[in-house]
Order: sequence, then C-alpha cells, then structure tokens
Amino acid sequence: MSVLLCGHFSDADQADWLRILGAAAGDEDWITRRDEVDPATVDVAVVANPAPGLLQGLPSLRLIQSLWAGVDRLLADPTLPRGVTITRMVDPAMNQAMAETALWAVLALQRDFFSYARQQRQAHWQQWPQRRAEDWPVLVLGLGEMGRCVANRLAANGYPVSGWSRSGRSAGNAGIECLSGEEALLDALQRARVVVNLLPLTPETAGFFGARRLAAMRRGGHLVNLARGAHLVEAAILAALDSGQLGELVVDTFAIEPLPSGHAFWRHPRISVLPHVAAQTDKRSAAAVVAGNLARLRSGLEPLHQVDRSRGY
Repeated sequence: MSVLLCGHFSDADQADWLRILGAAAGDEDWITRRDEVDPATVDVAVVANPAPGLLQGLPSLRLIQSLWAGVDRLLADPTLPRGVTITRMVDPAMNQAMAETALWAVLALQRDFFSYARQQRQAHWQQWPQRRAEDWPVLVLGLGEMGRCVANRLAANGYPVSGWSRSGRSAGNAGIECLSGEEALLDALQRARVVVNLLPLTPETAGFFGARRLAAMRRGGHLVNLARGAHLVEAAILAALDSGQLGELVVDTFAIEPLPSGHAFWRHPRISVLPHVAAQTDKRSAAAVVAGNLARLRSGLEPLHQVDRSRGY
C-alpha cells in the first residue's frame, strides 16, 4: 500500500517518524510529499494535524490514521473526504503518561505543593495540615481509553474517584462511580475536591467550563484541564479564581498555542501552566498502533479505534 505521512512536522521530526514507522510497518510504500506521486495511488494517510485541504483529491484513500489522540482539528477541515474511515491514536504509552500527569497534579493539590512553591518564592515558611487521599474526592470527566486509565490510576492511589461521560460508560473498576447526565454532573462537581477534564472537544463540550458549571463546583475546588483549551471560558475561569470559587487551575492546553507571552494565565498566582506536554505521543508505541491498523486493512479487517464523525470523536 502507498501511505502518505503528512502534517505539522519539522523536517527532523518527520524523518524520525518515517524511520520508526518504516521499522514497524516496513512493507508499505511511504510517501512524504503528495506532489511527487500520482494522487490516485495513495491508499492511506497517516496524519498529524495536516493543513486543511491536504487530504482532498485522493480518490483511492481508504484510511486516515491520526497520530494524535484528539481529532477535533482534523474533523474541523471542511474538505476532509467523506466516507473515508478515520482512526484516532489510542496509545498505551500515552495513556500511562496522562495518568502520571493527572496523579502528579492531584497529589500536588492534595498536599499543597503548589502553595509551598509560592511560599518558596517569597521566602515564607508555613506548614499546612497534611490531608489524606481518602478524604480527597476526584471527578474525572471523560471515560474514553485515556480517562479510564487516569481514573484507575487515581483510584489505585487511594483517591475516591467518580467518572462522568455522556454515555455513562464504565471505568472497568467496581470502586469507581460512573455517571452521566447534567443533574449527576452538577452533583459530582459539588462533591469533588479536584475535577480532571479529559472530555473530547465537540460542539457540545466547547466552553464546558463557563460561569454556570464553575459556580456548581465545590467552593475552593480545583480544576485540572488536560483536554482542550476551548473547554475553558477564560474570563469565567479568571473570575472564579479571583473570587475564591476556584482554588487552583492546572492547565496543559490552550485556545492559542504557544500561549502568548502577554496572556493572563502566565502570571496568575494560582494557575500552573504546562506547554501541552501532559501526554505526548510516544513514537515507538504509536508506530505499533499504526502498523496494526495497516495490517488489518491489508487483511480486510476493520481498523481499530474508528472515529464517529457525528459525535466528534
């Protein structure tokens, strides 16, 4: 099969991807520039946020395999070929990395480590009461592969964990309460000390954390946003922080990236900014996922982790 590798890469990063993908799925004919081949010969596109229109005009295209877990930017391309199967990256190494980041953030909030970091900058010595994980309920929003991995890691570390999703799917752990529906969400927001957001970005979840849902949270509760920047209404977030309704924000993704140097999030004392590093794609494990789906396509089997365009993920 002819496989087009395309997207937002540096030359060095693209060469690295090509080397690792070639080692994992070496039987394929790998292409990095569509203008150098007959478009009718391209069977598969392996993509990382390709420019809009780049996948247009490929009449033999059977599969679009994303190298990223989120596909919201890909689906926003109005020229994306209809009827072509899209698969997202479900990478076990990425899931584990996200679980590590969520655990770090929740633990730092539980044990006041962000407060101690601020105190160090002020040369201020103050000890805070040490809280127990069992008294620190956490709500995980989004129970896809990544959300379930995060919820289970937090539960294994002694936190009472609830999960919420549109479908109300199980987290695969009898000790994790799984919820759905707006009424259950508002109740869970009130109970949680920390809310970890891993929802997919869809038209329904854009602006998810606006004034109403922030007001529904437990006063002084914390938000860890590891999903998309567009989930946050930034003015409402800043107002909730300044009023004390929201305790701390740990945020990894933003509406504009890189985050502009003049943005208020950089300087707010109770916002911890990560530069979109909570769970980066691991090339080795991702290449194995891609190779597996290419092998399934060759064998006439359905590729794994297909995207439902109507749902947005």
